[in-house]
Amino acid sequence: MKRPVATAGLRHVALYVREFDACERFYVELLGMREEWRPDPANLYLTSGNDNLALHRSEEDFDGPQHLDHIGFILDTPEAVDEWYEFLLANDVSMRTKPKTHRDGARSFYCYDPDGNVVQMIYHPPLAKA
Repeated sequence: MKRPVATAGLRHVALYVREFDACERFYVELLGMREEWRPDPANLYLTSGNDNLALHRSEEDFDGPQHLDHIGFILDTPEAVDEWYEFLLANDVSMRTKPKTHRDGARSFYCYDPDGNVVQMIYHPPLAKA
C-alpha cells in the first residue's frame, strides 16, 4: 500500500497537568499563547497561531510515568485522516481508536507507536493548510 500525502508536521502536544491553573497562567500570561477552546473545566486548548497545546487536568492521585498524553501530527484534510488510518492499519500499527469527527470540527484517530506512546493523526481546521 502506498503511503498517503506527508503530514503537515508535529504541532500539537497534550499534557496532563496537576497544577492546571498555574499552567494556564504560565502558557497564556508568560508565553503569550491564547485560548482556542475550553470544552469543559478540565480541558483547555491553547495556540500561538501555528500550533496547539492541550492541557488536561489530571486527577489528584495521578501517578503516571509521564505527563504526556499524546503527540499529534496535523493533517490538511479530514479525508487524509481516513487515508492514514487505513494505511497504518494495513501496516499492522496498533490502533487505540477509529477516526471520528470532534465537536470543534476536527477529525482524528489515535494509534500507538512501537514503544506504546499514543500518537494522534488529526485534521484540526485552524492549523490545516486547506
